[in-house]
Amino acid sequence: MAGHDLRQRVEVSDDDRTVATAEVTTSEGSGGTARVSLRAEPGHITPGRRASLVDAVLDLPEVQDSARVEAAFRLGDCESLHRLQERCEDVSTRPAGWSALVDANLPSSRAGPHVPAMMDEIELDRSRDQMAAAKAERTDR
Repeated sequence: MAGHDLRQRVEVSDDDRTVATAEVTTSEGSGGTARVSLRAEPGHITPGRRASLVDAVLDLPEVQDSARVEAAFRLGDCESLHRLQERCEDVSTRPAGWSALVDANLPSSRAGPHVPAMMDEIELDRSRDQMAAAKAERTDR
């Protein structure tokens, strides 16, 4: 008996308004290909929302169990493309009409959900502040 595909919908909202959605199809079992269609609503979308959608999709357990991802999104959606390039390996991109198609390998080490780069920057700022405070304390003595 052939396995069944699992279909899921992921949404990202901004002030009670859905601004981006993803349709995700994964195969039963691990090591397959996750197929993703990313869509953003027309108009202004707060920067980071498209990247949040990509993160939410790539953090789904069924996607993490996959070996590859195939994604389709509107040409010009640089934020989604950039996040896929950050989170995936061997990324190839090609245009197809009004869409961009991405084929990529998912990282083999699954360390858990992605921590956005912004959190890394916050930690770096906090470390710099602590080092500066310690240096100031030493010079005051």
